[in-house]
Amino acid sequence: MNTKNLVLMALLVSVGAALYVIIPGFSGGMKPDFMLTMMFIGILLFPNVKSVFLLAVTTGVISGLFSTFPGGFVPNILDKFITAFVFLAFVLILKKIVQKLPVAIALCVGGTVLSGTVFLSSAIFVIGADIPFGILFTTVVLPAMLLNGVAFAFIYPIVLTLVRRSKFETAATQSA
Repeated sequence: MNTKNLVLMALLVSVGAALYVIIPGFSGGMKPDFMLTMMFIGILLFPNVKSVFLLAVTTGVISGLFSTFPGGFVPNILDKFITAFVFLAFVLILKKIVQKLPVAIALCVGGTVLSGTVFLSSAIFVIGADIPFGILFTTVVLPAMLLNGVAFAFIYPIVLTLVRRSKFETAATQSA
């Protein structure tokens, strides 16, 4: 694994962590997870198992440490692993068209829904939350889906431009 790629992935995770920390929680401590947005960008740039594993570990642990949801550490790790590898599978299946912005946004939105579903399901199972799944899904996952999609639509083109200018070897620069 290239050191430049590791540095770029670390930067993406750190920006995601900063956004995650400054966004206030709502509805029982839940908050939109911008770590996901950055993880998705990292997976789109480096669609290989080693990179995805590293991104899943770091985003899962950092999201878990900063989680405002009671008992959110383990559900965050589970959700990031499952979401990262399902997202990777879709990126590999759609590799000819995944670099088009609308396709990438759709994957980000779908990944956010998957992530929220896995997180809520595992959180309800692990801590036995008394709030119904449907209410949490409607009040947290759907707004997070919208926010992550909009954030991705703004951030991803900027990251692509910077990556291309800096001559990184990523999936995005190889397809261009």
